[in-house]
Amino acid sequence: MNIFWFLPTHGDSRYLGTTDGARAVDLAYLQQIAGAADQLGYEGVLIPTGRSCEDPWVIASSLIGATKRLRFLVAVRPGLHQPSLAARMASTFDRLSGGRVLVNLVTGGDQTELEGDGVFLDHAARYEQSAEFIRIWREIITRSHEGQTFDYGGKHLSVRGAKLVFPPTQKPHPPVWFGGSSEAAHELAAEQVDAYLTWGEPPAEVAKKIADVRQRAARKGRTVKFGIRLHVIVRETEDEAWRAADSLISHVSDDTVIRAQAAFARMDSEGQRRMAALHAGGAKRTRADLEISPNLWAGVGLVRGGAGTALVGDPKTVAARIEEYASLGIESFIFSGYPHLEEAYRFAELVFPLLPLKQRPGVPSQALTGPFGEVVANLDAPSRLLSQS
Repeated sequence: MNIFWFLPTHGDSRYLGTTDGARAVDLAYLQQIAGAADQLGYEGVLIPTGRSCEDPWVIASSLIGATKRLRFLVAVRPGLHQPSLAARMASTFDRLSGGRVLVNLVTGGDQTELEGDGVFLDHAARYEQSAEFIRIWREIITRSHEGQTFDYGGKHLSVRGAKLVFPPTQKPHPPVWFGGSSEAAHELAAEQVDAYLTWGEPPAEVAKKIADVRQRAARKGRTVKFGIRLHVIVRETEDEAWRAADSLISHVSDDTVIRAQAAFARMDSEGQRRMAALHAGGAKRTRADLEISPNLWAGVGLVRGGAGTALVGDPKTVAARIEEYASLGIESFIFSGYPHLEEAYRFAELVFPLLPLKQRPGVPSQALTGPFGEVVANLDAPSRLLSQS
């Protein structure tokens, strides 16, 4: 089981939908979050992409020297990047970071944003282009280890004599991750990528998606790994966790929800449509309505695009829900929480000890040297049993 965290390059706050409790996202703050994730033992961080975010490659590059083990899941976007350039970017980053880059193939689902970036293809054509893009990208990098060139003539993309002079550290290429809920997305995942990501839907729905992608991949003689993207709100008790969930959306106005849902409705993303359906396009507002599966809460999606669900509960309950997804075949979990710095610590301290993870540095429950916590009366190290009483 691999646990990732999230870098909020589109902004961070204690409350959604308002400037109250918000904080500026600058390099120092992102270094704090990345450094915390690295020290606490998260496998890596997801860096979002889109016009509402800082550029993910610039951000990731700026954090290489501020981290030691942390891996970076960074987006490439067909239509914005050319595959040869994206291959050089990934290879350079991989070598400079010591093999710490993961590539997130993002096809996009917001037509208004895409047109602003010069992409005018419809949904079906974007997936055709994405399949050609990642095929070219993979072949250029794979052949670079042998000094070979690559030719390809496609419907949307073509290259002749494409060559990468400096191969990446990882062979045959940095792993490719990808998420999408449409049939075209599942077919692309089965044929091309290493890890398929889903947003946090109820376990039964996630199981269906995993089964479909797995079957499609098997027909092509391939295997695919699976991951899930979720928010998390964990507190020492269930009541505290649900109060924190209510607090997170306590400043969201009806007008804000209406405007956000109208924007999401214009998208041609099947994943976004499925997220909106979980809260009925903003019509569901109470805890009873928004808890769409035990401890799975759809409140984040009232105003946030993309991943809109959170696991809510005490540490044992949240760990049990994570294990439930793991039993379906999920290996990688990408979590986030508001604010991201404090919640990175809270989740690691409360939940890491309950999960089947490799040893994580910086977590008090592990067999590491101390001291952990404040020395008692200038004399004794704090007792773990006392701290739990």
